[in-house]
Amino acid sequence: MAKREQVVRMSVEQPLWRALTGYRVLTMGYAVLLAAFGHDDFGREKFERPWVAFTFLGFLFVWTLATLPKVRSAAACTKRFLGADLAVALTGILLTPLADVHSQTFDGPTLPSIWTAGSVLAFALKGGWRWAAFASTFVGVANIIQRGDPSRDTYHNVLLVWVASIAIGYVVEVARASERTLARALEIEAATRERERLARDIHDSVLQVLAMVQRRGTAIGGEAAELGRMAGEQEVALRTLVSSGLVPPTRVSEDAADGAVVRRVDVEESPGDEAACDLRALLAPHAGSRTSFAEPGAPVVLPGGAARELAAAVSAALDNVRVHAGAEAQAWILVEDEPDEVIVTVRDDGPGIPEGRLAQAEGEGRMGVALSIRGRLRDLGGTAEVISVPGQGTEVELKVPKAPKVSRGKAGSAR
Repeated sequence: MAKREQVVRMSVEQPLWRALTGYRVLTMGYAVLLAAFGHDDFGREKFERPWVAFTFLGFLFVWTLATLPKVRSAAACTKRFLGADLAVALTGILLTPLADVHSQTFDGPTLPSIWTAGSVLAFALKGGWRWAAFASTFVGVANIIQRGDPSRDTYHNVLLVWVASIAIGYVVEVARASERTLARALEIEAATRERERLARDIHDSVLQVLAMVQRRGTAIGGEAAELGRMAGEQEVALRTLVSSGLVPPTRVSEDAADGAVVRRVDVEESPGDEAACDLRALLAPHAGSRTSFAEPGAPVVLPGGAARELAAAVSAALDNVRVHAGAEAQAWILVEDEPDEVIVTVRDDGPGIPEGRLAQAEGEGRMGVALSIRGRLRDLGGTAEVISVPGQGTEVELKVPKAPKVSRGKAGSAR
């Protein structure tokens, strides 16, 4: 058995960083073009001191391109970079009156224009709404100072940026909490499925042997009876352990490089596990004097893993017939090959199952039907239905889709 590690990467935050990268580039280009081709409301050249404006915009161009790697993820976006980036934005805002003396009279754009919002958004993505409020407050104060005599539109724009940045920061925090919750749910799901797989393995092997030793020892008597009693005690203890919490560890970690949650689960994989095979060949050995086998005339082809799991579930159902219906009970296996699914029915003429007995057996740790049959079929994406009327036998109907999702592992038997 070879082992491979499945890694599931989940991050709703990472696309936001990619969007921020594109936003910074586009808004930098917009600020440069606005300064190069813009005129004031009277058709005059926009800047009284163009060298101030274009010196800053040249620096903004270089700074934006040079710092693109810094805004690719939360880990790369350091506090030092955020502070420097905010300082660039504030400097551009405060230099606007020096380059254009009319900017304090008319509500025109600042030198960095809407590029400033990218700096605030970086704070929101990195630290949530509190960091966003901190950065947007500085930007708002700088805009008010730059205007000199702020108008109502100035206050409106400042408030809009402040509220929007806080909202985005809050959404980021909610997204991170959701990722952690999802990662934990996936961890629990993986642990539960692995627990069921191991429980089926134990049920197929150890519990069956202990039950046989108990029965034979009691029948033989003497020292063998004592050995059977001990085997029975161990069977009860092991059933309790299986039903109460045989949970293997899985590993969930947070990737500090990009904020993605990573789930790693070791999965056993055998070569050729998915090779198609004929289900009839796996079920034919069950035919005998007490078991009738009815099959289609053509091959019933399923993926190898699905076929073996379905055959194991049929074996578990027949074990139940032998144990609970008696050695003289007659059993029938019927295989139906439908266009989208395969249906296998196992029926017997035994005394049937009393109402509530399956739930009681599961509570006692007897997981034959719950794990060996229903658990296997659930892992295959199929269903298992047990129909029984006391005094009229039991019928187990197993349905498996033609393209099942197989959860690798084995299962066992007994009601």
